[in-house]
Amino acid sequence: MGSRIMQLLSLCLYVSLHSVVTSSFTPPDNYLVNCGSNTNVSVDNRVFVADGIQPGSVFLSSGESVSVTNPNPSSIAAPLYGTARIFKTASAYTFKINKLGTHLVRLHFSPFVTEDYNLGNANFSVSANGLLVLSHFSAKKPVFKEFVLMADKVNFEVLFVPNGEEDGLAFVCAIEVFSTPDDFILDNGVKLIGPNGVQEFKDLRLQTLETIHRINVGGPKLTPFNDTLWRTWVPDEEFLVSKLTAKLANTTHPPNYQKGGASREIAPDNVYMTAQQMNRDNTSSGFSYFNVTWDFPVGAGSVRHFVRLHFCDIVSIALNQLYFDVYINEFVAYKDVDLSSLTFHSLASPYYIDFVVDSENSRIVRVSIGPSDLSNILRKNAILNGVEIMRIVNFVGIRAESKKINKWILVGSIVGGVAVVCLAILAVLVVLRSKRRKAKPRPAESMGWTPLRGFGGSSLSKQSIVTTSTSPGQNGYLALKIPFAELESGTNNFDKNLVIGSGGFGMVYKGVLKDSTRVAVKRGVRGSRQGLPEFQTEITILSKIRHRHLVSLVGYCEEQSEMILVYEYMEKGALKNHLYGSNLPPLSWKQRLEICIGAARGLHYLHTGSAQGIIHRDIKSTNILLDENYVAKVADFGLSRSGPCLDETHVSTGVKGSFGYLDPEYFRRQQLTDKSDVYSFGVVLFEVLCARPAVDPLLDREQVNLAEWAMEWQKKGLLAQIIDPNLVGNINSNSLKKLGETAEKCLAEYGVDRPTMGDVLWNLEYALQLQDSKEPSQDTNHTTPEVLEHEAVPTVYSCSSRTDGDIQDATTDVTSGEIFSQLVNKEGR
Repeated sequence: MGSRIMQLLSLCLYVSLHSVVTSSFTPPDNYLVNCGSNTNVSVDNRVFVADGIQPGSVFLSSGESVSVTNPNPSSIAAPLYGTARIFKTASAYTFKINKLGTHLVRLHFSPFVTEDYNLGNANFSVSANGLLVLSHFSAKKPVFKEFVLMADKVNFEVLFVPNGEEDGLAFVCAIEVFSTPDDFILDNGVKLIGPNGVQEFKDLRLQTLETIHRINVGGPKLTPFNDTLWRTWVPDEEFLVSKLTAKLANTTHPPNYQKGGASREIAPDNVYMTAQQMNRDNTSSGFSYFNVTWDFPVGAGSVRHFVRLHFCDIVSIALNQLYFDVYINEFVAYKDVDLSSLTFHSLASPYYIDFVVDSENSRIVRVSIGPSDLSNILRKNAILNGVEIMRIVNFVGIRAESKKINKWILVGSIVGGVAVVCLAILAVLVVLRSKRRKAKPRPAESMGWTPLRGFGGSSLSKQSIVTTSTSPGQNGYLALKIPFAELESGTNNFDKNLVIGSGGFGMVYKGVLKDSTRVAVKRGVRGSRQGLPEFQTEITILSKIRHRHLVSLVGYCEEQSEMILVYEYMEKGALKNHLYGSNLPPLSWKQRLEICIGAARGLHYLHTGSAQGIIHRDIKSTNILLDENYVAKVADFGLSRSGPCLDETHVSTGVKGSFGYLDPEYFRRQQLTDKSDVYSFGVVLFEVLCARPAVDPLLDREQVNLAEWAMEWQKKGLLAQIIDPNLVGNINSNSLKKLGETAEKCLAEYGVDRPTMGDVLWNLEYALQLQDSKEPSQDTNHTTPEVLEHEAVPTVYSCSSRTDGDIQDATTDVTSGEIFSQLVNKEGR
């Protein structure tokens, strides 16, 4: 009994101390106004004073205004919304600022109806500190607008301007203006995320921010009573793209605040004591490669948004267990987040990261978290505790429809604007003139790795792959170098309107070289070493092989801290876009088979064109591209590896690939073979047939993984029931049967039971013959075995030993025609 009493006393002591701590912040400026009222009102232990009670500190400037009271108090949403002040002309509240700096401004509105006024019909604009924050605003329900801005003048003015003529109205029910802590908004460390990668964003404190969302991820709604800055935090559930991917995490222990991290004014304790993490319980086959994603509506318009993400590692039991990646609007925002290092090697310590992003008219800001390649394969996880999204308001002075705003401000703005335009034109002329005088290009900056030189001196000369009749020649890799200036010119200075894709490496732009060659330009994040191995591997492989069904490397650039790869342009884009997720016309069954055959030819060449061969490691529908004639070409060789030597059965290497396509045997044993590509290709075959993603977490649990779901129907002999509706009635039954059997063999649990890509290719060509046949055979197997004998490689060379990531010499002069001669002549098998 005594022990129980002591526990209760300890708990009471903690609660009392916690209350003192959470209410410790006292704003130097703290103006709370109950507008249109003659009495004060208490809300969340704060007193809102009636406007006019304290002249000299809170007062109305000249202008016509009326006080009104809600005639239906039973419908009042909050005590602050019982009264309002109405303005018929431009009018302002002025506040004396004691400490210049960042302030929070909240404006409360409730559009109630009185005998003389309908506040729901009011349409007006509001400026704060001379900046337009609300334009043509109308409130249709009780709402408040919150802004974070710099108070840089002693007299801080909030100005209301009715829109319209004689009958125009503006109104407000309550106003809050108070100081924030000095570290609430900082200029340093803010990351600008967009098509050009991650850059530094400066002068954030000078921006005016309008709060759009404040989210307590994984937790309940938090009211101003629980927040030292009197904020409201709402749950994240309605914003989750797929609830199946997320799992709640929480703790009863208070956060371990560290100097240099977040404070209770950045976010309250309860935000950091709850979170969402990856729900690995709902993933099939033990896969851990997926993201947790939230979509936050932000309205229309191409504007920038400030995004603050809150983190606190409440899921790890030891340091350096949690590594994850953060994505915003599909761009990599922060790679390999390690909260242990960021919080000075402590667990459960709050931390936040600030970003600025462009909404690009998408109407949403998408935030995703996913596992990092640095984390242990068995402990891959990601976590998010809170999200704040604010619109960056343009620096535009309010226009005075009422004509009573000082006209000299307008005149001064016009004159100043003209002067700025003139200066800008002059600056452009000076720059252009200096460029014409500039004869020599600036020297290239090294990427921090051995430059690609001729075969004699480059470190990459030891990583040559298979070659065909086309070779880099005597100049080696230098022959493929393209000047940065040419790529900059060919993409209109990397115009975001020319972006045709994006991925982990960077953005892909449509471009034109000076010889009028159309190209796809893949640009890595400038100055970053992220993706360097993939960059080297792509150049190494694609510079030395050519095949009709492999995307060709046109060149590369490594100047000025850039990593850029230039490919032949593929007019029709990725196969995926022709199957689902776009408005493109559906492909016919014959087109789909021809595309699969082309991709299979490219993969077969990779696997058998040399003694070791090349394993792609990332086969999926987004890496199969189509040219203007729908000819398929395999792309993206950043994860490719040389295959095992003749005396080896596999390559031991870390697991790489894409969730949904990954070979489960490779995943379990970390032993890579060309049969891993065969498995991935089997998933693509079902993807082509069913026209749905390899993984769709929005579907029922048994349908989430395409490979598992389709295999169930295939084994029942009912595959025709799940095909793309556009194909119903247009597929020869024997052709469908042959493709289903081929895909089933590809998806065998063990690699030794899967066919080679040569076998797959033969079966696909036979499926195409069956589709073209007017009288198809009822027995699809009487002319050919389901799994054919492995093809002999025309020329074999010995392999030297190698380590993970290296691709050793294994060159041959065999052409694609020689390799595929056996495919058109059955006796060759």
